[in-house]
Amino acid sequence: MQFKERLLLENRAWSETMSDRDPEFFSRLRNGQSPEAFWLGCSDSRVPAEQLSNASPGDLFVHRNVANVAAIADDGFMSALEYAIGVLEVRYLIVCGHEGCGGIGAACSGQPTGMPHVDAHLSGVTDMCRGHAGPDVDTAAPAHVNAMVHHNVARQAAALAELALVREARVKPTVLGLVYAIDRGTLECICEHKPHDGPLSRVA
Repeated sequence: MQFKERLLLENRAWSETMSDRDPEFFSRLRNGQSPEAFWLGCSDSRVPAEQLSNASPGDLFVHRNVANVAAIADDGFMSALEYAIGVLEVRYLIVCGHEGCGGIGAACSGQPTGMPHVDAHLSGVTDMCRGHAGPDVDTAAPAHVNAMVHHNVARQAAALAELALVREARVKPTVLGLVYAIDRGTLECICEHKPHDGPLSRVA
């Protein structure tokens, strides 16, 4: 069976299963959305936000990119964030990274990937990784890459919490930084910025 046919067949099976479980499920979705959280995650196919958080359609407003970067200069990211805060009035902003992230590994190497858009997107992450490199550091070691995953999540969460868009929101969201362990399937919360916490310091 070709990919397209399999995709459509699986969709039909899923829709029928959901309708059997809850006949009003799709009718409720048609009436609008009120997600509780905006989720900034990595594009990695192994870390789908809804599945790993056991969420249902309508629970999360999701934006994903390489290495879960809060890309302030990217209209795609900022428009999603702006809509989540200004229209949906989400109560949580989540930055979710994952261990073994290929984007973080590329940034740790300090070498161009040969993909100009990827390199530009990861430039800030590469600078962060460079600050944690040294002659005695094996930047390719999984433990080091995973440490940089944690640092990156903390940096991106702090950057989100400092945005005027976030701090001046009518419904002020809490910012959570999560790291997903692919080999265990578990999430860990590594940082939290609640509304009215005052000035925030960046994590280097």
